[in-house]
Amino acid sequence: DVIAAFGRQVIVRGAPASGRGELRARPSGRKLVVVCGDRVRCRADRSHGEVFVVEVLPRRSLLARSSPRGDSEPVVANITQLVVVIAPVPQPDFFIVDRYLCAATSAGVMGAIAVNKSDLADGSAVADEIAALTTTGYRHISCSAKAGSGLDELRTLLKGDVSVLVGQSGVGKSSIVGALLPDSDIATGGLMREGEGRHTTTASRSYELASGGTLIDSPGVRDFAPAVNRLDEKTLGFPEIQQRAGTCKFQDCKHLQEPGCAIIAAAGTGAMSARRYESYRRLRRHYHDLVESQGYDTGRR
Repeated sequence: DVIAAFGRQVIVRGAPASGRGELRARPSGRKLVVVCGDRVRCRADRSHGEVFVVEVLPRRSLLARSSPRGDSEPVVANITQLVVVIAPVPQPDFFIVDRYLCAATSAGVMGAIAVNKSDLADGSAVADEIAALTTTGYRHISCSAKAGSGLDELRTLLKGDVSVLVGQSGVGKSSIVGALLPDSDIATGGLMREGEGRHTTTASRSYELASGGTLIDSPGVRDFAPAVNRLDEKTLGFPEIQQRAGTCKFQDCKHLQEPGCAIIAAAGTGAMSARRYESYRRLRRHYHDLVESQGYDTGRR
């Protein structure tokens, strides 16, 4: 198993080696893309003291994002749950939250939200948004890595799953990992004066939790969009749209301005979050722009 990935190097647990459980390895060719969570087959070059990844075994799930060119870039593999970490400070960008949750739906894994720094004041706006997301079906917990509160609830959320922590820089992903794994070598950094956090994680890394489950900590991502060719063309990964899309007047409805659209009606009456609907519209424009500019194949790969 690949337990860490950084650049063209990975750390593999259980590689064919002389008694050591973890070894550095590198892909045997430039076309072989290896990410944290991958199950791989390795070959040891004993004459040079190197280990090469020669094959990536079939992935049960893949979290991927769109590159600036519109290509699909793998992020982590074989996860079963994506946990979006937010906090009152820095101010949450819920469009980023929505894009992460769409990525979870696209990857066929569960999506959840962890509100860190719950000991800070002025969390009412966050609470309102969380309420809207929970009605959509996403699980959530509140915790404070600094104060140590809510960590048991977080452990319960993570138990039995292979989870990845994602979110804006500065929300405390590394602090959460440090609280759950006090013996790990995670470093944490303070907030910049502007209220934005420094990236304290430079590589994705997985950790086994004593309470059960596996946790992957990944770098904060500012401009994240789910890989277009992995999104459902009609719903873009929004469960509440998927639930209602079949009742639109037109079968090929894009839920933008078409008459008889059940999604527009739901957003107008409050049956669906108007903010989530605006996120859908923004992501739809992104989807359309990439398809138009790249001639993108929207079929899943």
